[in-house]
Amino acid sequence: MLEVKSLAFGFPGRTVGKDVSFSLGAGEVMCVLGPNGGGKTTLFRTLLGLLAPHGGSVELEGTPLDSLSRAEIARRVGYVPQGHAGYFAYSVREFVLMGRTAHLGVFASPGKKDVAVAERALESLGIAHLADKPVTEISGGERQLALVARALAQEPKLLVLDEPTASLDFGNQVRVLERISALAGSGISILFSSHDPDHAFLCARRALLLAEGRVLEIGAPRDVIRPDTLERMYRVSVQVLPLPGGAHTCLPTIRP
Repeated sequence: MLEVKSLAFGFPGRTVGKDVSFSLGAGEVMCVLGPNGGGKTTLFRTLLGLLAPHGGSVELEGTPLDSLSRAEIARRVGYVPQGHAGYFAYSVREFVLMGRTAHLGVFASPGKKDVAVAERALESLGIAHLADKPVTEISGGERQLALVARALAQEPKLLVLDEPTASLDFGNQVRVLERISALAGSGISILFSSHDPDHAFLCARRALLLAEGRVLEIGAPRDVIRPDTLERMYRVSVQVLPLPGGAHTCLPTIRP
């Protein structure tokens, strides 16, 4: 679905990361872990074609990303940014319906199918009751869920989520992670970033550890999320503890 080869990325005049290579298959979930300023958001924006690569290549379904138009990318890839402030008082339903834009003509209006897709996205994330509320009057966590719903309304083959649980309470974090797992089960590829290594253990097939713009390690979460790799990325002491059923969790060491 996604093939990244020797990618260098950054901003005009400044390279943030280099030598990033990985592939993502259909229905696979990959979690990108790394510290603040480690290049996660810049990497994602490059994979979406919003920033030009400084080297290497990105292919989407075997097609070079730079040969695809913005509309073609939007029909294949849904994007949930790190945060979003509601500046216009669109209803949540209207906001989510904007995800259908990539499937409409220049002067076309959303039809019954588009509305039905948006409604399903709202229901799947448990926010259908907010449909008529202005996005300017809901909480930051609810707005984040609306962003995920808008991306789902695109019916993408690849979903890129930049810290999708950052502003959510514990229950909504679990709901988003459950939805990520369900979407992967339906064949959608998922690439998401998080600051919580437990999220990778919960729903990712592989984890990519990004430190200072370079891949520290990539592989199954239980293989690459270790005390030494976490300490190198975050500069804190962490225990990685096994749980019943084969799961793992991370417990930081708090020094008095």
